[in-house]
Parts: sequence; structure tokens; C-alpha cells
Amino acid sequence: MTPLTFQTLRLLADGEFRSGEAMARTLGVSRASVWNALHGLDGAGLEIFKVRGRGYRLSQPLRWLDGAAIERELGAHARDFSIEVLDIAASTNTTLMERAASGTAGASVLAAEWQTHGRGRRGRVWHATPGAALTFSLLWRFQQGASALSGLSLAVGVAVIRALARFGVVDAGLKWPNDVIWRGRKLAGMLIEMQGEVTGPSAAVIGIGLNCRLPDALRDRIDQPVVDLAQICAAAPDRNRLLALLLIEIAQLLEEFALSGFAPLRAEWQSHDVYQDKPVRLTLPDAGTIDGLGKGVGDDGALLLETASGLRRIHSGDVSLRIQHGA
Repeated sequence: MTPLTFQTLRLLADGEFRSGEAMARTLGVSRASVWNALHGLDGAGLEIFKVRGRGYRLSQPLRWLDGAAIERELGAHARDFSIEVLDIAASTNTTLMERAASGTAGASVLAAEWQTHGRGRRGRVWHATPGAALTFSLLWRFQQGASALSGLSLAVGVAVIRALARFGVVDAGLKWPNDVIWRGRKLAGMLIEMQGEVTGPSAAVIGIGLNCRLPDALRDRIDQPVVDLAQICAAAPDRNRLLALLLIEIAQLLEEFALSGFAPLRAEWQSHDVYQDKPVRLTLPDAGTIDGLGKGVGDDGALLLETASGLRRIHSGDVSLRIQHGA
């Protein structure tokens, strides 16, 4: 994916045929450059038809993320955020972490259509398609130190569930510590990174990836069951509206969290816990495992497991949690 690729895709976004010659003339490049820009996009989940005498056409129209459209959807809340939308970024989380260290103000939002090094939890690659996924990061500043912000990822999960409910998705669930699940399949994930002093202040960069429309080419690369909003809602979502709803709910919850922590949100989180009272296996970073029944979370966001040796509290999110097969 190059800047020219995005320029060409924008000409094709309406789903109509465009000739290579006409696009080359518009972009001030050669027809060969247009061909090169579009070559191999099926690997990114974009299907392009080429018909002799008619040119190129996307299999589905694309509606791009747009800063002005997001601000319109935010309404009166638009003044609370600084929003930037990029075609290409290495990683929105990495970029915002660098900006945070340079003093960028809180409530800064960075969204990207394509991330060359997009990351999920535990170093996993986050797969997304330009024009069809929602990947963004939000920088939020706290007066407290990072040690006082336990349960932050769970709190953000509650905000995502609230936003999805406003969008019409009412039966999504939460998997500790930071996944959104719909009927056993992953819909969204969160990656939170922190920096700052032990006693404060601190900054959190909250990265969210949400499956809006997953082409088959990407589904085949993902090593777990996944779902997208196009399936759930029977149509691809308006990503600008969805991002606005997410920002409103997350900001409101983060303000509450800064005052009271996770404890007041515990009951709401547990009401969406997909592993509540289910047999699970926790795989630790050293490949060791712990089997038990999911018993929700503590006031500090720690995972509670009822095991043969008693109740265990798990604080580290650098683990893998799965249903016990055959249990």
C-alpha cells in the first residue's frame, strides 16, 4: 500500500468503472503506475475487477474515514477531541506514544485506514482492510500514576460495549482482559500502553481495532473465530458515526474512571463476562497453565479463577484465556 494506491482507490470508491487512462491523467502518472498501485490488493482484502474497454472497478464501494464527518457526528463533543485521520501509519499506538512523550495534549485521536505494523495484544498482528475496518488510538492523560490505573482496559471494554449498544449491537460480551466477543467470535480488541511517573501524572494510549467488514482473504489469516459488524448488522457500518459514538462513550467513562477507578464498573463488566462460571484454561507466559472456573474480576480488575487449590487472582494480561475443550 502506497500513497498512490490510496489516491487510486479514492477514484474508485464509488464502485463505478474507471479507465486506467483516465485515472492516470487525473493523478498525473502513467497507466503502468496505476496498474502497479492496484496490483496485489486482493491480499489486503480488496477485490478489484478489470474489464477490457471499461477499466477498473471495486467489488464494493468504499466510504473513507473523514475527520470532518467524524466531527459532525460528534456534534457538541467535537471540541473535546483533536482528530487526525491518516491513510497509512506504521502503528497508531506507536505514533501516539511518541507524541505523548513529546507533550501532545490528551484527548488526541489518531485513526488510520492502513497500518503497516498494526499490533494486537501479546505482539499479534491486527489484520484490517482499508475502507472496511476501524483502527484508531486515543491518548488520555491522568493525574495518577500507572499503578493507580488497574482495570483500565476493562473499563474501556465497558465503554465499547455501551457504544455498540447505541449502534444496535446489544448482545456483545467481554473477555478478560481486552476483547469484545459476539456469540463466541472476536469482534474487537484493545491494546493499552502507558507512560509516565510512578506517582503521576501518566498517559495512556488506548488502541482499538474493530472488525467492520472482514473479507475472506483476511479471515483465512486469523487464528481464531472472528465476526464483523456487516454480519451482525446485515450491512457495513458508517465508520465515521461509529468512531464518534466510541469516542463519546470512552471519554465519558475515562472521566469517571479517573475519579473512582474500576470498582464502580465491576458489576457492569461482569454482566457481559463471556467466561462467567465456565471452565477455562489460562496459559501463562512460560507456557504453564491454570485450569478453573471463571469467577469474574475483582475491584482492581484482576481475573478471578476458582481452582482446585482455591481462588486465584491473575493480574497480568500477558496470558491467554480459553474455554477448556472437552470440559
